[in-house]
Amino acid sequence: MREANRARVVESLKRHGRLTQIELAGSTGLSPATVSNIVKELTASGLLHTSFTSRSGRRATLVSLARRLGLVAGVHYSSRHLRIAIADTARTIVTQSSLPLPLDHRHDAELDRLALLLGDMMETIGGSLSDLLSVGLALPAPVDPRTGMISTPGLLRGWEGVDVAESLSARIGRQVHVDSEANLGGLAEAREGNGRTAASSVFIRVGHTISAGLIVGGDLFRGFNGKAGQIGHVTLDENGPICRCSNRGCLETYAGGPALLSLFPPSVGMHRLGDLLHAAEAGDGSARRVIADAGRHIGIAAASLCNLFDPELIVVGGELGQAGEILMAPMRHSLERTALPAAGGLPEIVGASFGEWAEARGAIAIAVDHVTVDAQNVPAPPDLPAASSLPFSA
Repeated sequence: MREANRARVVESLKRHGRLTQIELAGSTGLSPATVSNIVKELTASGLLHTSFTSRSGRRATLVSLARRLGLVAGVHYSSRHLRIAIADTARTIVTQSSLPLPLDHRHDAELDRLALLLGDMMETIGGSLSDLLSVGLALPAPVDPRTGMISTPGLLRGWEGVDVAESLSARIGRQVHVDSEANLGGLAEAREGNGRTAASSVFIRVGHTISAGLIVGGDLFRGFNGKAGQIGHVTLDENGPICRCSNRGCLETYAGGPALLSLFPPSVGMHRLGDLLHAAEAGDGSARRVIADAGRHIGIAAASLCNLFDPELIVVGGELGQAGEILMAPMRHSLERTALPAAGGLPEIVGASFGEWAEARGAIAIAVDHVTVDAQNVPAPPDLPAASSLPFSA
């Protein structure tokens, strides 16, 4: 029983990052005295780290996995950017880097480059690839959880038919875990962001492409083939434009990055979503109108998702999510007009906590989830006092 309780504490910290002792008691179902004892044992053994914080004006003991356990990496390939973050097992970022990508990047060249970048980043902090415990990787397409491959043809050409985790692992000699960018963005928000207190939430990622991650009880709902949450391919008009998925009138053909940029003549210089965002921030009426129209379309699709999934909260992320209320206010209006009303009200729509780094943080989370931490064979210090005499901080 004692070993099982230790494991429950460690797994809870892997899942949530940092918790106070009272939060640990709530998440594990253990008594405060038992949690206090275990924290003392594992801190003395070097497995946990404690510090002091304040909760509601009261001093509290904050607990996390010790940094000495090692490092993990979170990697995010979006359609146009690569973001890499290296963190300790408490999810504290040690170093990070980002760079642009060509639109039609391929797995072989990009995984070769990633292996070199990871090695360089580890060297800058005095380590090597062998010091990485695990790597999480986010891709801009649905991933079949059974095979680790892209589950839908046409959504990420140049990466199809490839076990990406196995391919990267062969290059760097470390374990790799892969999921879609929307799933991992949603996981980051649910674990440590704006979705942390929600029983169920949807993370809608709006950028060059559009997709969603579905969270139920703090866990991802991927569906049978990993395609759950592909809101970008909800049909708005069955006679609409041809989508990259080969259907007509998908949400992406009205609100995805290429569709929005195509509305401007070449002379305007709208080549990337960043150009559109900067123009909107500067007060350009056309740019603001295009983003607002995108929000209206996304809200209609989100209403269908709400009618089917009934989430408590919607978190909006991705590059276009940085437009804030220009995008989200029309989303709310469409949602209120289109979704089935509920006695408890419709889901709140909020921006992402981590901006464009949400997906990399989610990749860090799955990397930590797969780190093996042995809490079973830790000897208790011989002079450990009895549980009843231990001081306990909330």
